Amino acid sequence: MSDIVDIRERLAAVRQDHLLRFYDELSPDGRRNLLAQIESLDLRAVPDLIERYVRHRPREHVPDDLSPAPCYPRSGRGWDRSGAREAGESLLRAGRVAAFTVAGGQGTRLGFDGPKGVYIGSAVSGKPLFQCLADWIIAAQRRYGSRIPWYIMTSPLNHAATVGFFEAHNYCGLDQRDVMCFQQGVMPTFEMGTGRILLAAKGEVATNPDGHGGSLRALNASGALEDMRSRGVEHISYTQIDNPLVRVIDPVFLGLHAAAADSSGEMSSKMVPKAHAGEKVGVFCRGEGKTRVIEYSDMPEELSRETGPDGSLRFNAGSIAVHVIGRRFIERLNSAEMVVSHTASNAPEGSPGRFALPYHRAEKKTPHVDIGSGMLVEPTAANAVKLETFVFDAIPLAERSIVLETDRCEEFAPIKNAEGADSPRTCREIQTERAARWLEVAGVKVPRRPDGSPDCTLEISPLTAMDPEDLFTCGKLPARVSAGDAIAL
Repeated sequence: MSDIVDIRERLAAVRQDHLLRFYDELSPDGRRNLLAQIESLDLRAVPDLIERYVRHRPREHVPDDLSPAPCYPRSGRGWDRSGAREAGESLLRAGRVAAFTVAGGQGTRLGFDGPKGVYIGSAVSGKPLFQCLADWIIAAQRRYGSRIPWYIMTSPLNHAATVGFFEAHNYCGLDQRDVMCFQQGVMPTFEMGTGRILLAAKGEVATNPDGHGGSLRALNASGALEDMRSRGVEHISYTQIDNPLVRVIDPVFLGLHAAAADSSGEMSSKMVPKAHAGEKVGVFCRGEGKTRVIEYSDMPEELSRETGPDGSLRFNAGSIAVHVIGRRFIERLNSAEMVVSHTASNAPEGSPGRFALPYHRAEKKTPHVDIGSGMLVEPTAANAVKLETFVFDAIPLAERSIVLETDRCEEFAPIKNAEGADSPRTCREIQTERAARWLEVAGVKVPRRPDGSPDCTLEISPLTAMDPEDLFTCGKLPARVSAGDAIAL
C-alpha cells in the first residue's frame, strides 16, 4: 500500500484531497481501510468523469437510421426450433454451458433488509429467489447429465450476506464447488454541485456499484472466466436475480445463439412484446449496422408510438435482461486490443488499458458527511451523481447479434416494486397463469374467474417440469384444482 504522503499528493492532483479531511481522527484500522479504499479507485479517470458526467448531462447516442431489430418469432415460423434445441442440448450434455446471475441488489424497495436473492420469489412454496433459479440448474443437470457451474455477481452491499445464505442453505442443493460468488466493481459517488467525491463516513468513501455492465469486467477480474475456461465452458446464460420465472437454462436459446447462421455466438438476447408504447423497458433496435438496445428514456417518443399497418407497435421488442454471452467474447472485450479501440470512443480518457462500457448518469439522494462540520447530512433532494454501466451496451460490440422473442407469461415475472407493476402480487399472478396454462395442456381443469384469470394460486417448479410436456410423465398432477386452492408442484 502507498503511504499517506503519496496518496495525499495523488488526491490533490485530481482535487479530491478532502477525502483525507478526517484521517487524523481515525483509528489505525480505520486509516488503513480508508487508504485501501482510495487506492482501489481509478483516480486518473476522475477529472474526465466529472467533466463528462457531473458538470454536464450527456445525451445518449441514438442512431439516425434506427429501425426495429429483426427477431426470431416465438411461434417458430421461419426457423428450425427443433434444430436449435438439439444444438443447445448437445452443448449442455458436453458441459459447455454456465449460468451467470447478476445479484448485487438489496431488497430495500421491497421493504426487505437483505440481498434481493433471499427475498421470497415463488408463488406458493415460499422459496427465495436464489432457490427458484437454482432449481432450474438442478433440473437441467439431471436432464443432461452434466455439471453446470453457477457464477453469481454480488456487490459490496450484500456479498457477505449472500455467501452466508448459500452456506446456511447447502448451496440450494448444488455442489459447493459449482457455485462461485464474486463482487462487482464500484464507482465513486460525486456531489452534483461541486464534482467532489462524497464521504459516506469520516473513514469511508461513498461509492455505488458500477451497474450490470460491470459484470463483463468483473467476470474477468474475479477469475470466473479462467474457471470457465478450465471447465470447458463456452457459453454463459446471463440472467438477473429478480425474475423467478426466468429460464436459467434454455436449450433452444442456447442452440440458436451458438448455431444460427446470422449469429456470431458472441451475445444474443431475448425480448417480449411491449405491453404498451409507454412501458419502461429498453427496446431492441437496429442502427448503424448493429443490433442495440435503446433505453425507454432515450427512445424518441414518435418512434415509441409508431405503429404498423395492423396497428401494432413498430418498435415492439422489449428487453428483459436475458442473454447468452460467449466466453471468448468477454475475453475479447477485456483483451488489450479491445481496450485500446473501445477506450478511444467510449471510456474515460484517463483510463488507458481498462475496458469499460459507456457510463450512464443517475441523480440520487445520497447521505454524506459534511466536510466542514463532520456531521452526517440526509438530503431531501437529489444531491449526487452516480455512474453505472449497462450490459446491453455490449451488444453492438458483437459481430452479429440475434434476438429471440418469448412469451411474457412464460418467462418474465420480475419483482422490482413493493406494490403495483412488477411487484410480488403481479409475480404470483403471472406464475399462476403460466402454471394454469401448463396444467390445462395436460388435461387438468383449472377454475377461472369471469375475467379469465385463474381462481387459485399455482406454482410449478422446474424440478417437476421444465416444459408443459414434462407434466405428462411427472406423476404429480393433481386430480383437480378447486377455487381458492394454493398448489405447488
